Amino acid sequence: MDFELTETQQATIEGIRPVAGQFTDEYWRERDERGEFPWDFYNALAAGGWVGITIPEQYGGAGLGIGEAAVMLEEVAATGAGMNGASSLHLTVFGMNPVVKHGSEEMKQRYLPSVADGSLHVCFGVTEPDAGSDTTRITTRARRKGDRYVIDGRKVWTSKAADCSKVLVLARTTPRDQCEKPTDGMTLLLADLDPQHTEIRPIHKMGRNAVASNELFIDGLEVAVEDRVGEEGKGFSYLLDGLNPERILIAHEALGLGRVALERAARYARERVVFDRPIGANQGIAFPLAQAQMQLSAAGLMARQAAWLYDNGKPCGPEASSAKYLCAEAAFFAADRAVQTHGGMGYAKEYDVERYFREACLMRLAPISQELVMSYVARRVLGLPRSY
Repeated sequence: MDFELTETQQATIEGIRPVAGQFTDEYWRERDERGEFPWDFYNALAAGGWVGITIPEQYGGAGLGIGEAAVMLEEVAATGAGMNGASSLHLTVFGMNPVVKHGSEEMKQRYLPSVADGSLHVCFGVTEPDAGSDTTRITTRARRKGDRYVIDGRKVWTSKAADCSKVLVLARTTPRDQCEKPTDGMTLLLADLDPQHTEIRPIHKMGRNAVASNELFIDGLEVAVEDRVGEEGKGFSYLLDGLNPERILIAHEALGLGRVALERAARYARERVVFDRPIGANQGIAFPLAQAQMQLSAAGLMARQAAWLYDNGKPCGPEASSAKYLCAEAAFFAADRAVQTHGGMGYAKEYDVERYFREACLMRLAPISQELVMSYVARRVLGLPRSY
């Protein structure tokens, strides 16, 4: 077994650190408080070619693997950008994967170069308020009308929608009760966010406020047939191709968040003197931080394994889901202990650990809840009966 990062992965880490690291804690604190998208940060990374890291070279990207994208996003989060930084890039790095894998050559030529250089912003419209994790229950409908589709429906938790010009939307083209399987009859369409036929409403939320989450209302939105991804009715299967890489990326983003939270806690524990000694000399402070370090290290090994399996074309479903679970738990524990280590000041925004804690809560919920990961592992790995 080789636990060393590849030369390309190491170069990715060394390249991204100075670019992302120039954005200070104050910058991220202000973006979060004001709910402003971090355009300066995004544009700096786009100029360096980072946002197109996984897009094939023939379409203007770097053509690298999930392993490289994962360590890049981990380092972004670890600079103090946290999920505000990682999420501003996440959808560009990952969201167009269905187009890369299943789009027509003409579609790839038309859109991927603009995605790779950061000029085209696309959001992802899958989740619906009455469907949740059961994607087969979506009710957004796309009706064929000559050489176009007409979409009507509603999406929720659509990140970055107000800052995007297009949405990759999953819609039913065949009613569920007319399909042989519930997963049939759904189609992926790349649509313009035409303000005459779409309404975007922000969701006021606990954290990661620099990257907005939105409700999206769609009424009579037309999409050309040539902007359909792959075949009609196979959209769900195309989404499945992206589940594992997304969970691997999220796992690494959580690692980066946990790392920066733990680094801030350890620094404070070394410098804060109470009763004539640093508080880090007390086992009640030191031991939980040591535990956080060990948990992050162990979770990181699972995340690296999952990325290696994916990039080498091997099955990685249990590993990718387990990595997401373990990294989210480790990040949450580290962020919680960072707040506790700071005591009352951990509740103050100026120390940033409260921001990391709020963001760490998200990692346990999305893109799949911890409970659903356990259900998946129980069924797929242990062979236990399905619970739903």
